[in-house]
Amino acid sequence: MTKQYLKPLALALSVALVGTACSKHEDAAAPAANSPAAASTAPTAAAAPAKPSFDVADIDTGINACDDFNGFVNSKWVAANPIPDDRTRWGAFDQLAENSLNTQHDIVEGADKGADSTTAGSIEQKIGLIYRSGMNEDAIEKAGVEPLKPELAKIDALKSPQDIADFLDTSFNEGNGYVFGFGSGADFQNAKVQIGYAQQDGLGLPTKDYYTDPKQADNRKAYVDYIAKTLSLAGVADADAKKQADDIMKFETQLAAASLAPVELRAPENQYHFVSVKDADKITPHFNWEKFFAAQGVTIDKGFSLSQPKFFAQFDKMLASTPVSTWQAYLRFHAIDSASPYLSKNFQDNKFDFYGKTLAGQPQQKPRWKRVLGTVNSSMGEALGQLYVAKVFKPEAKQRANELVDNVRNALKARIEKLDWMSDATKEKAIAKWNTFLPKIGYPDKWRDWSGLDVTGTNYFGNVEAASKFNYHYDIAKIGKPTDRLDWGMTPQTVNAYYNPTDNTINFPAAILQPPFFDANGDDGINYGGIGAVIGHEASHGFDDEGSQFDGEGNNKNWWSKEDRTKFDERTARLVNQFDEYAPIKDKPDLHVNGKLTLGENIADLGGLNVAYDALQEALKKDPKEAGEKIDGYTQDQRFFLNWARVWRGSVREKQAMLYLNVDPHAPASLRAIGAPSNMESFATAFQCKPGAKMIREGDKQVKIW
Repeated sequence: MTKQYLKPLALALSVALVGTACSKHEDAAAPAANSPAAASTAPTAAAAPAKPSFDVADIDTGINACDDFNGFVNSKWVAANPIPDDRTRWGAFDQLAENSLNTQHDIVEGADKGADSTTAGSIEQKIGLIYRSGMNEDAIEKAGVEPLKPELAKIDALKSPQDIADFLDTSFNEGNGYVFGFGSGADFQNAKVQIGYAQQDGLGLPTKDYYTDPKQADNRKAYVDYIAKTLSLAGVADADAKKQADDIMKFETQLAAASLAPVELRAPENQYHFVSVKDADKITPHFNWEKFFAAQGVTIDKGFSLSQPKFFAQFDKMLASTPVSTWQAYLRFHAIDSASPYLSKNFQDNKFDFYGKTLAGQPQQKPRWKRVLGTVNSSMGEALGQLYVAKVFKPEAKQRANELVDNVRNALKARIEKLDWMSDATKEKAIAKWNTFLPKIGYPDKWRDWSGLDVTGTNYFGNVEAASKFNYHYDIAKIGKPTDRLDWGMTPQTVNAYYNPTDNTINFPAAILQPPFFDANGDDGINYGGIGAVIGHEASHGFDDEGSQFDGEGNNKNWWSKEDRTKFDERTARLVNQFDEYAPIKDKPDLHVNGKLTLGENIADLGGLNVAYDALQEALKKDPKEAGEKIDGYTQDQRFFLNWARVWRGSVREKQAMLYLNVDPHAPASLRAIGAPSNMESFATAFQCKPGAKMIREGDKQVKIW
């Protein structure tokens, strides 16, 4: 389910942006995990002498570090490592993801082989059965579209707007949401309590602009063709499928007109609109929210968040005025589209042809085992993480990581205290928020209970349906209950990290505690430029343009003086301008990064790298010998920046890069390698850059925030 308002502020985008907004079973790429070597973590400066952990042979000394630092560090590696045909990008994160998939593959294959002899109802058995059912291609091919026919029959039977409303009520309860999204989340005004959130959804193209932007005309045509073919595969006559596809495109275009763009959705005021059930019914007089909640088995007390009222008013208008036949076509298509990854090969290939090839430029589909492993992750990701942690993550890693977290957090506090643009009164409140940060390392302290999920080894589609319903009800069961800050929004096997503004937690899954981020044999420069900067990044999210609008309790509350907020906005505007100027796609100089969309991540990169650099200096004070020693010809300060750039090495296919510019709140990786360092005097000093060098921003162009 799409949760615009609760998306973790993650270090990086971990999966390809493909699939429809309506799909609640989307076969996402498996979250990245690590190899057994990931169990160890970085030493502090006082530890024994470390072995070199950065291959300087990768450095292109023919490129001036002060002109193109990304090229200096990464160009040789990128040239030698082309993107695999089953991927749209390839880089440091993706290498770790590939290693992770192999580790997870071993786990699920072992679970499959042992499913008939292991403890009945155990997570090992359930994971094995889901994987087994997904790998049974003969059974899936034989079934064809049959598993979906009961759902299609319900859609065919709709005769009135009330029938449609009732169908939506029932479908959500089954874990199959259409048109809008619904789930739980912390109340923006009382974050200690979970409430219900309903939010815009329902579009098959990535953003609202795809429905009107002249530059997207070819993608619109391809989408209509995809809709028609999808319907045809399910038995709709070709002529009818073409007409229905045109009607669906017009339908979604109306929804898109009432939807908010990604930049608009970053604003907290566009993520939260608390209403009573009675007032919600006034916005949607043809859709009864009391009936909807009753169908979900949810009790709503004072109210819930109808997060984008304009969208829901349009939904209600269309419910009353759009012909039932058009609604049937729309629901029919999205039911098939959502189910396609779990049906026969013709459905899978059809979906990949549009979302993989046309939108993202991916030449080949991933091997079946990877796609099925993705289903295991989306169905029972935390359970797989439990097995993963037992296999590869040593308990002492938590302790070591916590030490580094403390060092970086202390450096952030020191920077806040020394700010020359913030008043003492606002600093005091910033420190109060800092004091309530909750770091979470590796994996949950308490694992989920999966005893209510029943699966078989023979029914892939049925297993996905069962897991979707189980996970949906697990989520909405939180409504009305206290917020649990120990809950995780990522699985342990995910190579990523995140900050959650509504519970003020910074979260570092086990899988990111491995090279190039975290290296037991690495020197401090390498480790603080890697995992140290990641920790600083997530902590800085608490003070980015969005996170800074929440207090230490997770409430959307202003803790700034008017003057300080103005100074903050002036500084962040310069960062917006910096990234607006970047045109990262070769031969497409008219396509620029959206500085507003990527602002939060860019603030976190800049703040996080500064904080990690400060923490490195404190660590080096404890070991003057290491501080003055070069490794492979590079100082600790230089190695700090070298590893930061190495983390972002990689390349991306042109179509995927274009898609990312429209939807991804992260700037392209090649720009993240240089964006923050170009604003840091410590970088210029480390590499002895002269004034006027391309990598050095000076005067009013230099951005300093945290």
